Amino acid sequence: MIARHLLEKRLIACANIFPISSLYWWEGEIAEDNEFVLLAKTSEFYYEKVMDEVEKMHSYDVPAIIRIPVSSNSKYFDWLMDEIE
Repeated sequence: MIARHLLEKRLIACANIFPISSLYWWEGEIAEDNEFVLLAKTSEFYYEKVMDEVEKMHSYDVPAIIRIPVSSNSKYFDWLMDEIE
């Protein structure tokens, strides 16, 4: 739902979704859950807007929204920029 929303708003060009098992501290205890990682591909320019949208929609009080700077081949970068601008 979040990925489709970001795509429809043209804030991301592509989304990859991975099911994962997570262990983490929550409210003084170790929690274990099945979750999903959303890898949302966008430009640095849209990071704040993507973060705001995800925070509004996410069911967690503290979603992990992490920016990982990367580089890509020029054809992929051009495609990405064409899709979000």
